[in-house]
Amino acid sequence: MTEIVIDALRPAVAGTWTVFALQYASRTALRSKLFHQRDERSTESQTVAYYVWLALSKTRTVLIDAGISPATAESTDGLDYHGSPIDLLGELGLAPDDIDTCILTHLHYDHTGVVAELPTARYVVQRTEHEYWTGPWAARITREQWLHSRADTEHIETADRGTRLDLVDGDLVLFPGLSVHAVGGHTAGMQVVRVNTDRGPVVLASDASHFYENFEDDSPFAILHALPDMYGAFDRIRELAAGTGTVVPGHDPLVRHRFPAVTDAPGAHAVIIG
Repeated sequence: MTEIVIDALRPAVAGTWTVFALQYASRTALRSKLFHQRDERSTESQTVAYYVWLALSKTRTVLIDAGISPATAESTDGLDYHGSPIDLLGELGLAPDDIDTCILTHLHYDHTGVVAELPTARYVVQRTEHEYWTGPWAARITREQWLHSRADTEHIETADRGTRLDLVDGDLVLFPGLSVHAVGGHTAGMQVVRVNTDRGPVVLASDASHFYENFEDDSPFAILHALPDMYGAFDRIRELAAGTGTVVPGHDPLVRHRFPAVTDAPGAHAVIIG
């Protein structure tokens, strides 16, 4: 097994980042449960992969999304849980307090699970997303109640008396070479992340496009907040990745096959996107 020295993977040029995808779980579901539009393949099974993403610059360590907590994983039927995102970061030589920023693309439970284990990170969320989940409507919709962890949201609101939560309005450059972009669709305030790397811009689509098939074939995921905005999100993703850009979907197992593994260890969970 190759020993990982994480600082050796940091880019030397300011404004450039190295991006990783870390797969922490997987499950299998019928395509009829995964795609809004049914077709002749709706009765087939498809693997759903679960990721968090890591972006490193010369001086910054940014986690994009926070996965599912071990406690929630244990009670989730059919989930093959490879390990907590905290454990996967540990495989790369990172401790929880190394994470200075945690960008939450949206506030579904499978993207917020270990927020309470990041002792110093600032949380970045779209204001529209936060207001939806803490407002009057989400609590009245049965489906939303199992998609959202109120405890996770309360943590990001109250950590260090609320001083670590940054609510964003629309598009924003957070750091040189790294920006967030509001797209909506899957949730009220869904955001994607664009990162400059040595191989060109990388767009971390998260659940704005669960699979390559979603944005490539204009085929929305089954769970959504506003269907027209899903199509708008696909257009925005393509625009952000125009030219030499790379789009990384949020739950596609193909990501592990399209990019090189960080180590040669059997069962390694991380790949380098760029």
